[in-house]
Amino acid sequence: MMEELLPESVVAVESHGDDGTGDASLYPEELAVLSRAVGKRRREFASVRVCARRAMDKLGVAPGPVLPGERGAPRWPAGVIGSMTHCEGYAAAALARAGELASLGIDAEPHLTLPDDVLEAVALPGESARLELLGARMPAVHWDRLLFSAKESVYKAWFPLTRKWLDFSEADIDITLDPVPSGGAPTGGLHARLLVPGPVVDGVTVQSFTGRWTVRHELLATAITVDRHPAAQPAA
Repeated sequence: MMEELLPESVVAVESHGDDGTGDASLYPEELAVLSRAVGKRRREFASVRVCARRAMDKLGVAPGPVLPGERGAPRWPAGVIGSMTHCEGYAAAALARAGELASLGIDAEPHLTLPDDVLEAVALPGESARLELLGARMPAVHWDRLLFSAKESVYKAWFPLTRKWLDFSEADIDITLDPVPSGGAPTGGLHARLLVPGPVVDGVTVQSFTGRWTVRHELLATAITVDRHPAAQPAA
């Protein structure tokens, strides 16, 4: 599911359900991070790191510990960029060589409507209006949860480039819907316009991120990538 949302330069590995490895799959440094964690947190932490190490192997990078850094962002080996995500019954990691992409972010969520009042905190007025139009076209998709996921992916791509917080209100995301073949899964594009000064990549200030989304297996997934050599973009 995740790999189809990303360019060929990105290696993605995902797992459904508990892989059964648990703490045995973790390095001592990772176990130390979990000294006070409850069982659910330990299982999710381990599952997503199993995915990350499999992705490292596919990328030709020696597997090693993936420790949380500033604001919980994963610390990758030198020369590697990546992102991880997990939700109930699912985990995924996506990695690329730093020379191929500047940054990337992935997120997966259960395909359910958001809890009460969350959309109001997440969505800009224009986004809410566009979600209503999408809902009229395809009511089976929980567009509110998809917007939330897209904003999570945008943040995960933003933070490694800036080391700064990005509020939900500081990115305006336009979600597009691809034509859906009979029996096919809904998919589409993402365009995130940054409403604050964007990161500088290869001497260019990047004011928008792009990506893809899909809904499948009672899950939805979003992915954002930032090119290593972006074209010039208009200011916010």
